[in-house]
Amino acid sequence: MKFTSALVIVLFAHFTAFAHRACAGEKIFNIAALGAVGNGKTDNTLIIQKAINNCAASGGGIVLVPQGEFVTGVIELKSNVELHLNPNAKLLATVKRIAYGPAKASALIVAKGCTNIAITGTGIIDGRGEALLKDIYRMLRNGTLKDKEWQSYNDWHQMRPEEDNRPKLIFFEKCDNVRISDVTIKNGLCWIQEYRGCSNMTINNIKVISNTFLNNDGIDLVDCKKVKLTNSFFNVADDGICLKSSDPESCCEDIVISDCRIRSSASAFKMGTASFGGFKKITVRNIDVYDTFRSAIALESVDGGIVEDIDVRHVRAKNTGNAVFIRLGKRQKSRDAGAVSGIHIADVKAEVPAGKPDAGYHMDGPRELFKHNVFPVSVTGIPGSPVKDVTLEDIDITYAATAKKTTAFFNIDSLTKIPEQISAYPEFSMFGELPVSAFYARHAEGINLKNIHISYTGYDFRTPFVFDDVNGLYAEKVTVSGFKTLPLMLLNNVKVKMLQDIQPADKRRQVIKTQ
Repeated sequence: MKFTSALVIVLFAHFTAFAHRACAGEKIFNIAALGAVGNGKTDNTLIIQKAINNCAASGGGIVLVPQGEFVTGVIELKSNVELHLNPNAKLLATVKRIAYGPAKASALIVAKGCTNIAITGTGIIDGRGEALLKDIYRMLRNGTLKDKEWQSYNDWHQMRPEEDNRPKLIFFEKCDNVRISDVTIKNGLCWIQEYRGCSNMTINNIKVISNTFLNNDGIDLVDCKKVKLTNSFFNVADDGICLKSSDPESCCEDIVISDCRIRSSASAFKMGTASFGGFKKITVRNIDVYDTFRSAIALESVDGGIVEDIDVRHVRAKNTGNAVFIRLGKRQKSRDAGAVSGIHIADVKAEVPAGKPDAGYHMDGPRELFKHNVFPVSVTGIPGSPVKDVTLEDIDITYAATAKKTTAFFNIDSLTKIPEQISAYPEFSMFGELPVSAFYARHAEGINLKNIHISYTGYDFRTPFVFDDVNGLYAEKVTVSGFKTLPLMLLNNVKVKMLQDIQPADKRRQVIKTQ
């Protein structure tokens, strides 16, 4: 076998590091030495679990997956155990649905209440989703598996087995000091990895590739604290990096996400579709987004949670359905609306196409069930609960505008007809066709726009900026090019702090104010 010099260097460094760790007295449990067979057929679940148990019982160390294809069912990590996949090592998920449990499917790799655990190495964790899905359908057809959803259509006219019947690949709950690095995780049937109530996490240089099926979120951080997610790649059939809060008494807090590349058939970076507790002190830097169906950035509170101190900078989004979506809604009848405030988004360059950005991918996002033109950035609250203190700075968005009144038309004089959608699922298209092409704000307080440039590659008949029920609008250095119909801005029930340097500067028709 011939190796490139680069690969030789990587392999040498890898094995040198392991030799150093072994010499330092760190215990290494090689699953092959315990009898695991890497032939892609033999079920090694019991042997791998035995290696984990022995490692934990000895005080901790490394469970090593060597080169080979090792089939496994559900395995449970223990405190002080690092699961390490060597180069050319593969953990292949069993494709027998019953192995994940008779009712709700377990994840493939689980941990609960553990400390000091890790999954590392340059090997691959492969969920083998397509083969597993065939077995799920087989069990559903013969009645050995129960499911509430697979024979009914959802809101987007899709038919699929419910989430409880589709296993995740990694699920850690209430774990502390977690490290995930260098691995490739692929071909799942549900959320690829979920970390719930975990703290002190470092996730670095991972690859997540899964367009196998719907609900394939690349990573879900649920009520996690003190997390660094860096230098990673996501190509998935649902949200790329997703933050959620399911516990009203907790939240996602002190999370840093940087230097990641994302391709998604939903939204690239998203938080808030579950938003019971909230999100605080979230920092995002250097995100590269491409071929993404919905929003590059989506920030939401719809279940009563608090969103505050959110800082997003240096985002490049090419071929995405929407640049920025910010929403405060109210889905829970028993809870008051939450709060969204203190959001700063800066240095964003986005290109929004006229067509479907993820068309041609194996599992693309569901098409909208209505005709529409391109969707604008939107910042929206609900009556009595405004989004507060939002700054958008150094934003450059190019719209491939081919807007046609024959596709969809909504008169600018009919703002009251735009539905509130107070309890609706939050999504960039939730209001239907809008009479605005670039930026829409409604029920907001303290909207600050600084150095905003909008350009169009074709004709769009809609007004670029519409502000409706906004208390405190500050707009400085706003430029619109490639647009031929004024007004540039419509202000309805808006209290203005300052409008300065709005271009093109036809002062007679540049801004229309109504009450």
